[in-house]
Amino acid sequence: MFNELAGISPEQEQSIHKARKRIIESIGKNMDLYGITLSTGPLYGLMFFQNKPMTLDEMGEAMEMSKTSMSTGIRTLVDLNMVNKVWEKGSRKDLYEVERDWHQTFSDFFAIKWRKAVEMNLQALKKSLSELKELSGKYPEDEVLQSTLASDMDKINQAVSYYLWLDRLIDALESGEIYNLVPKEPIRPEQ
Repeated sequence: MFNELAGISPEQEQSIHKARKRIIESIGKNMDLYGITLSTGPLYGLMFFQNKPMTLDEMGEAMEMSKTSMSTGIRTLVDLNMVNKVWEKGSRKDLYEVERDWHQTFSDFFAIKWRKAVEMNLQALKKSLSELKELSGKYPEDEVLQSTLASDMDKINQAVSYYLWLDRLIDALESGEIYNLVPKEPIRPEQ
């Protein structure tokens, strides 16, 4: 594997590794908040600092983990559009690199997760609402039932309204329209 740190002093290399390790650990902890395993976070962090695509073997060697573990972690990251499978002339092995646009990674991650929740919950809410309306129609004179159904249907309609709003937010993430409302910060050399 190419050593990008060749030619610098051991002290300089140690400082770089220390800074990178801190970021990799932080990324790993953040990914855990989003339901990504603790071992996958550092894998993403490792790849973040690479200046070229990596094979599963290279990842396994760098992280001292099995190729099977690397494969599982990479599959998760690819499914979430956080890592891309790339092609390199002359290489027979699969190569992977991090998606460098963190705004896109954020948008993809939440769009994927939220879209599933919206579809599943809207389906359940609409089916329940339909069943409750049917029940209401069968017993229009039952005031206790009508009161209970009206309260439940109001709650369900509030939830439907929320999920329709969330669906529009997902659309704004996927289209990039969100950046008209909340512009990206410019990249500054020193923050």
